[in-house]
Amino acid sequence: MTKELSLEQQEDLLKGLKTRFEKNLNRHEGLEWAKIQEKLEARTEKLWSLNEMERTGGEPDVVGYDQENDEYIFYDCSAESPKGRRSVCYDLEALESRKNHKPENNVIDMATAMGIELLTEEQYRELQKLGNFDLKTSSWVQTPSDIRALGGALFCDRRFGHVFVYHNGADSYYAARGFRASLRV
Repeated sequence: MTKELSLEQQEDLLKGLKTRFEKNLNRHEGLEWAKIQEKLEARTEKLWSLNEMERTGGEPDVVGYDQENDEYIFYDCSAESPKGRRSVCYDLEALESRKNHKPENNVIDMATAMGIELLTEEQYRELQKLGNFDLKTSSWVQTPSDIRALGGALFCDRRFGHVFVYHNGADSYYAARGFRASLRV
């Protein structure tokens, strides 16, 4: 699979990202689209990853700027967990441990293939300060190694006006659970 977008695909993606940026100014106060676009045009491999986020229903948007590293931070900002990334267990070990009814993929391998990083619990909570996400779905988040070593994995959602963190067997998967990710550019 080629990890490059045609010029037309790049233009379409940038146009869509700009429109989303302008419609959701509360997510990135003080940031200027022109500077973000300049950075994106200089890092076209990141455009491919953003396109993968978009293609799978993530609706990526800028949520911050890391001044120390001179990087813009994108998160999946779709109202619900991205549709194209649901019904997946946590990692390859979990997938291989299932005897029956295996899902098609797993979160860690999908994120790696897309060039993105699974949100941490802290990042998930930051996202929830920007709006109400996952009111009907849930999203896997990075799981500490001690929990994963015991067979578990963490996921989050928003219910009753609060953000909740839960646990499940890493090999579980549900039609309403996917994952959200971040990308630094």
